[in-house]
Amino acid sequence: MAMNAILPFEGIGASVKRKEDLRFLSGRGQYVDDINRPGQVYAWILRSQYAHARIVSIDTTAAAAMPGVIAVFTSADMAGIGGIPCGWQIHNKDGTPMAEPKHPVLAEGKLRHVGDPVAVVIAETRSQARDAGEAIALEVEALPAVTGTTEALAAGAPRVHDDIAGNLCYDWHIGDKSMTDAAFARAEHRVAFETTNNRLIANAMEPRSAVGDYDTTTGEHTLFTTSQNPHVIRLLMGAFVLNIPESKLRVVAPDVGGGFGSKIYHYAEEAIVTWAAAKLGRPVKWTADRTESFMSDAHGRDHVTRAELALDKEGTFLGLRVHTQANMGAYLSTFAPCVPTYLYATLLAGVYSTPAIYAEVKAVFTHTVPVDAYRGAGRPEATYLLERLVDVAAKQCGFDRIELRRRNFIATDAFPYQTPVALEYDSGDYFSTLNQALETSGWAGFEARRAEAAKRGKLRGIGISTYLEACGIAPSAVVGSLGARAGLYEVGTIRVHPTGSITVLTGAHSHGQGHETTFAQLVCDKLGVPVAQVDIVHGDTGKVPFGMGTYGSRSLAVGGSAMEKAMDKIIAKGKRIAAHLMEAAVEDIEFDRGTFRVAGTDKTKVLAEISLAAYVPHNYPIDEIEPGLEETAFYDPKNFTYPGGCHIAEVEIEKETGKVSLINFTAVDDVGRVINPMIVEGQVQGGVAQGVGQALMENCVYDAAGQLISASMMDYAMPRADDLAPVSVATHVTLCTHNPLGVKGCGEVGAIGSPPAVINAVVDALRDYGVTHVEMPATAPKIWSIIHGSTL
Repeated sequence: MAMNAILPFEGIGASVKRKEDLRFLSGRGQYVDDINRPGQVYAWILRSQYAHARIVSIDTTAAAAMPGVIAVFTSADMAGIGGIPCGWQIHNKDGTPMAEPKHPVLAEGKLRHVGDPVAVVIAETRSQARDAGEAIALEVEALPAVTGTTEALAAGAPRVHDDIAGNLCYDWHIGDKSMTDAAFARAEHRVAFETTNNRLIANAMEPRSAVGDYDTTTGEHTLFTTSQNPHVIRLLMGAFVLNIPESKLRVVAPDVGGGFGSKIYHYAEEAIVTWAAAKLGRPVKWTADRTESFMSDAHGRDHVTRAELALDKEGTFLGLRVHTQANMGAYLSTFAPCVPTYLYATLLAGVYSTPAIYAEVKAVFTHTVPVDAYRGAGRPEATYLLERLVDVAAKQCGFDRIELRRRNFIATDAFPYQTPVALEYDSGDYFSTLNQALETSGWAGFEARRAEAAKRGKLRGIGISTYLEACGIAPSAVVGSLGARAGLYEVGTIRVHPTGSITVLTGAHSHGQGHETTFAQLVCDKLGVPVAQVDIVHGDTGKVPFGMGTYGSRSLAVGGSAMEKAMDKIIAKGKRIAAHLMEAAVEDIEFDRGTFRVAGTDKTKVLAEISLAAYVPHNYPIDEIEPGLEETAFYDPKNFTYPGGCHIAEVEIEKETGKVSLINFTAVDDVGRVINPMIVEGQVQGGVAQGVGQALMENCVYDAAGQLISASMMDYAMPRADDLAPVSVATHVTLCTHNPLGVKGCGEVGAIGSPPAVINAVVDALRDYGVTHVEMPATAPKIWSIIHGSTL
């Protein structure tokens, strides 16, 4: 079969089945908990049962004497170890840096949230370690706690950190206040809206796990960990916590069963097992159970916001004011400070041409698990606020909610478009995605469906969300100026073997997105090699030169672009070899998907012939062309990418129970060039499921004493198959103008556009009850109380 014959089926745009699924579905994946090293022992971590307490004493004598116990460590044993670093610094309005308390690996002096690690027991088996851990005598003085965001800022609130007054991490702002105030002064309509974006727990299918190993003969440390970015873990842990040279520290993230942001960060357990393995001279393994994950994995969202929208008589947006209080939890997680600032407030323009925007954000410490990026990271919070606010404005001011959006969309010919809040959008067509979604969802015929539902005793509503997000995180120069303490470029290496098969080494990381297929399709499309002959290597700092991992839908936009640049180098070198072999000038060599051709002739060489010649360089001048065919490229994007689209949800409510059922969901997204439509569809559907979960059922709850009430699957409601409806997924493409692939990203769009669409639908269903807003999650008891005029 000719090489090009496969391209229509496996290249860009083909719905190629995922290569990696065979090993996953057959149980042959290798996750961290599958890894067992010779002589391995097990760690169990004693965690605080108090939200706030002073440690009086820790007696480990009884625990250390129990069967199988090898060692018990507390913070005193880890003296000299650095705190867990934060990767982003935010400055206050006055230019002073944010408050940045030390985040110890094991608690020092105080306990600051339920789940705070106190001590670690190492034993021959996991059950022995657990039994011994429960024998540790921990004496504490319980102290008052504060878990609510607004309550933590109140005068007299308990301090999370003694040296941080008012529990304030930072007081930050963006935009033009005077211009925005002037817009409100001349407005015909002013609409105010308050909401809480509920705290969420990521709940990936695979709990976090870590195995530390140490080679006493070489002094080399190895950490196997469930991470989305192993190179960053190596950097943070090696340089700032354990003081291990990078040349002596290897971090491996094998198959990872879901991340959603919660596996981006450097966690205490990674440092504990790495340090303990070297201390004991034996591999140390730790795996979280589900409840442990609930109180140790970073949580998401948790914003309290008041927003105001100014409109003129015709409904044109004039100005937007936003005041947000963001809960950071007890400590600053790796990316936490940037989520409610540069990943949230810079997106408050959304898809609208609002000329004046001013946002203030106060980040607050509380006695809760640290909060960081969760699928979408700031973008869902911004979209939810905007899309609920637009619906409220339409209702209050008497405008049609669709036409109000259309009136204020950024014009399709206005790109590149500079927003009032720092970002410049490069491309988009919000009118087309809106029109396509309206048609697909049957919006025009909805009232007939509402009437039919009423005959069955049901309340039916329809809601819309038109959203935009920033992906491809992001330009190093930009994020560096905004407080990032690392560059956010990506690295790709293309290794063409002598027989023409290819290995790709990428700094991006796959934890369910299908990289082994999608990245192979890029190679197939450009170099003409069948997908089956392309291997993708990722997740191992000992093999991949460097990388910044995967989050913020950056894999294709940044990682794929690095691969594209490396392939360009491969082609350029291949042309030189081909020119020599075919006795032609380099400038006369053309390349198209696997074939080098002398322009205007029938003289050709396929890639496999060139690669063999590269490794057997008998007949070309090695003083001019180096042997081998392998190239590495770094790609640092010029801008974020900006996916957008329109989501429409249709719901029914049972009056007798208040239960909300999702009936239909339509998603039309502009994710840039689509590499694999089937994978895009799956990514969007998965994101929608998470967004529906937030809108209707998920909620992380603490009581007044700081106890985590929703600390298990019995108490934290996750969406199941019968909670969802068929999700119609379509795309409308406008290409990203500044990366070579034209891609924008699809991993987060479902979780961003769906929550406001669902809540807008719930509010629409309750229109006859005078309802203007329902806070997430819209649970059955909450809706029942609205319908029946009761407060629960």
